[in-house]
Amino acid sequence: MNQRVSLLTASLFGLLGVALGAFGAHALKAQLTATGRLDTFELAVRYQFYHAFALLTVGLLQHHITSGYLKMASVFFFAGTLLFSGSLYILCLSGWTGIAMVTPFGGVLLIFGWLFLAVAIFNSKK
Repeated sequence: MNQRVSLLTASLFGLLGVALGAFGAHALKAQLTATGRLDTFELAVRYQFYHAFALLTVGLLQHHITSGYLKMASVFFFAGTLLFSGSLYILCLSGWTGIAMVTPFGGVLLIFGWLFLAVAIFNSKK
């Protein structure tokens, strides 16, 4: 992803994180507590926020460092967040436990995002 897309995606992930966090804490709290999924929902929101900040960082770095590794880091952060947090949201809201098989793949993509970010910074000449 280029700088603009990274920054836009970061802002949208942040916006949705606030909205979903508030929705979970208020409108869904009784349902999530009754199903024992409140902690899972909070984990999904937390990781979404962590990676909104990661994407924001990548977008800001793309202004200073030209690197394909940064572009790949943003792709991995985006896809990893969708798979990790998205699968947890689906699990919490639908009760479909089969979706939980997707969550670790999202986690692996997030790890790759951090790895590509580290490589980009390590290889930068600035």
